[in-house]
Amino acid sequence: MSTATLASPVAAAAAPGPGGPQGPKPQRRFSRRNLFVYGTLFVVAVYYLLPLYVMVVTSLKGMPEIRMGNIFSPPMEITFEPWVKAWATACTGLNCDGLSRGFWNSVRITVPSVVLSIAIASVNGYALANWRFKGAETFFAILIVGAFIPYQVMLYPIVIILREIGLYGSLTGLVLVHSIFGMPILTLLFRNYFASMPEELFKAARVDGAGFWGIYFRIMLPMSLPIFVVAVIIQITGIWNDFLFGVVYTRPDTYPMTVQLNNIVNSVQGVKEYNVNMAATLITGLVPLAVYFVSGKLFVRGIAAGAVKG
Repeated sequence: MSTATLASPVAAAAAPGPGGPQGPKPQRRFSRRNLFVYGTLFVVAVYYLLPLYVMVVTSLKGMPEIRMGNIFSPPMEITFEPWVKAWATACTGLNCDGLSRGFWNSVRITVPSVVLSIAIASVNGYALANWRFKGAETFFAILIVGAFIPYQVMLYPIVIILREIGLYGSLTGLVLVHSIFGMPILTLLFRNYFASMPEELFKAARVDGAGFWGIYFRIMLPMSLPIFVVAVIIQITGIWNDFLFGVVYTRPDTYPMTVQLNNIVNSVQGVKEYNVNMAATLITGLVPLAVYFVSGKLFVRGIAAGAVKG
């Protein structure tokens, strides 16, 4: 009797109702909708991956093979000489030390710029989200307006400012510029993320006697790893790939990697070495690409957790 009683709900659920079978209708694996979606994704993936494939295979070929004209064919004989030359001996103007000098200049620019801009923006976002001081909305509006002003409008005024304070042409001046220009969007990200956190946590900490910095370091920071990863990826990608500020605010001996890459690719002296150009382009893009692949899951998690919520 007990067995029949236990089995009856299962049988009732499996049995068709008076109007026919119940439950969601099973979908066909190769439905018209699925074919359209996956077909579109495949076309888009090929569209973006094909240039990358051409760059990789070209960078692994010698010039005699490149002159044969088939850019899509894999290399008949793989050589890493173009990569070595792009890194160590390619000429960028009067210097023939490849991208190595520009790489270390980019590291010296990117690391302090990322740390400084994220540190200040996180405090700004925390204060704007949880500490309603007088004029907070006006301050936030001014910051946001700064994110929509074209960089070209402010190039010359910043040149004058850096010259007057003695930082024009130095890496320190460029770090300061990147930190300032990264402030608006990062402040917006951190403010929206902190505003999406439960307000009860903040109130409980206030009741327990925690102050501004105590709440920030003990509560907000441990819960904010995803949005910090989002900010790091955005800043590293923007600063590492920057060309405009690098060529305007630095000198030839302190040029970042992107400026040196431009000098290599657009050189008008000697033979046009397409394999070296492709290798130099790939080397320049490896750092932001590696950062994204290492922390991509946290990036998506940070966006989904409230980084773009109002």
